[in-house]
Amino acid sequence: MKFATPILVVIGISTANAFSLRTHSTTARAATTTQLNAEKKRVVVTGLGVISGCGIGHETFFQNVVDGKSSLRTVTRFDATNYPCQIGSEVPDEMFDPNDHFVNPKNAKSNDRFTHFAVAAARLALKDAKLGDTPETLANPEKCGVFVGSAFGGVETFEKEVLKLHQKPDRPKVSPFTIPALLGNTASGVIGIECGCKGPNYGITSACASASHAIGEAFGMIADGAADQMIAGGTEATITPLCYAGFSSMKAMTTSYNDNPTAGSRPFDADRGGFVMGEGAGVVVLESLDSALARGAPIYCEMIGYGATCDAHHITTPAPEGRGLAAAMEMAIEQSGIAKTDINYVNAHGTSTAYNDKFETMAFKSVFGEHATKKDGKFVVSSTKCVTGHTLGAAGGLEAVIAARSIQDGVVPPTINYVTPDPECDLDYVPNEKRTMEVNAAMSTNLGFGGHNAVILFKKYTE
Repeated sequence: MKFATPILVVIGISTANAFSLRTHSTTARAATTTQLNAEKKRVVVTGLGVISGCGIGHETFFQNVVDGKSSLRTVTRFDATNYPCQIGSEVPDEMFDPNDHFVNPKNAKSNDRFTHFAVAAARLALKDAKLGDTPETLANPEKCGVFVGSAFGGVETFEKEVLKLHQKPDRPKVSPFTIPALLGNTASGVIGIECGCKGPNYGITSACASASHAIGEAFGMIADGAADQMIAGGTEATITPLCYAGFSSMKAMTTSYNDNPTAGSRPFDADRGGFVMGEGAGVVVLESLDSALARGAPIYCEMIGYGATCDAHHITTPAPEGRGLAAAMEMAIEQSGIAKTDINYVNAHGTSTAYNDKFETMAFKSVFGEHATKKDGKFVVSSTKCVTGHTLGAAGGLEAVIAARSIQDGVVPPTINYVTPDPECDLDYVPNEKRTMEVNAAMSTNLGFGGHNAVILFKKYTE
């Protein structure tokens, strides 16, 4: 029997990517899925870690998200008076001291803010999973890996050191920590150093899909047996002059709510006018079911699917009708083996931009059909960026935490600021008030500049 060969561009392919490619090959899948699935390990979520303007730790964070308490405020990390957008979701200094999360405070000083968030979230997640969080206490470190993604890496360090260089061009001197502090993979590396994780470890960069890709690739590592536990998610610290100026020049950020920050992010609403920046980190501990059961670990839910595609359309605009995202959703669902009607909650990318929300809605309709459009309460969508801000490369990490908690707690967070319905966005977006409901399976969708699409899928854990 002949199989068509999928066209792939592969540079430095990893074990995790190999998992994704062989399980996602659309032409060969029919003949190999059963055999491959029989060889795969089941993967569960055993720990959650969050650093966000909505709260430190997943308990406070999730409560504020489901209560619709917006963390959007006037920016204080730099003077944004003359910027078109002057609002964002910051992690306040009174809530977060990086020295509290590093073994040696000197290590905090030599790293960028995005790494501070990542290390703190990782430690919280490891403690939540009842695993050790230092090189001395982490059990079986060779089988614990780290994939934490970021869109920008150490952009705060980059801006500061470039200005320093510009101010004294005749004395070209910058901090000796500049290069490692700004590298996108440093967050994963420093987590490994601080916590003692010696398993698979690298950074993943795919703009706003980074964290979801990191979680998906970590899922593959465990399913393949290359690791027992993976710390996976994303981190970002982009409330900086360059990022605000750049996104504002693209007209991607809202400019209409500087005097009313909490109303600024309004996904799927007809009056949406752009996203609002956020910062922070969200990570999960993924673990093989065998490992989790052997040590009596808490289990929030089971991860069952991952899809990754490229629009191959435009550097910033999603493919018309959300075709690339729809393909990633189909991929994740097919890998999971569950029916589409089993999925009853989607935490959407929902950026509050005109094209994203419209095309994402079209993608949901394309994939789920009548299950999505009936509005009978059996399929709901919400975007939580209206309260967290858009944390770019960290978004998928925060939203994976929300999906896991929604399954465990039986509550779906609302899409706040949904006031004026858009006829092109006409699904059940859980407007303004949380919804108490049993969540059987939850999907998280994220898109990134470059045409990247990432979808992760969880379900309620059963033996």
